[in-house]
Amino acid sequence: MERERERRGREKDKERKWKRDKERGRERERERERERETERVRVRVTDKN
Repeated sequence: MERERERRGREKDKERKWKRDKERGRERERERERERETERVRVRVTDKN
């Protein structure tokens, strides 16, 4: 009984960690996208000059 509860607790922890990592990955991806966008804008501005 006790072991079963411990195992379930560990599975929940893994799930939480997985969700957290996934969210972090999304944030990193958004950050990269923003950087790419600013780079495009810089290129556009330098092309005009």
